[in-house]
Amino acid sequence: MRNRWILVILISLLGLLQARLWFGKNSIADYNMMKSEVEELQQQNANLKQRNALLQADISDLQLGLESIEERARNELGLIKEGETFYRILPQEQ
Repeated sequence: MRNRWILVILISLLGLLQARLWFGKNSIADYNMMKSEVEELQQQNANLKQRNALLQADISDLQLGLESIEERARNELGLIKEGETFYRILPQEQ
């Protein structure tokens, strides 16, 4: 009789632990959700690191030479030097 009660208590504890493992706080479902969030954040970090590397390369170019500053001024600000002639070619309208 006593062994039967011990067996019932142990099976009940096992059931409670399994329920907590599958459905409780910090369960397997929570773990899988957090794992996918971590993977997504790692991808975002990789993208940001790549962008930062490109920006750092631009900064280095701008610090090292005037040609890169001039190129950027021409492309972004429309710089035209003295003695140069600027031509804008527009596509034909149909």
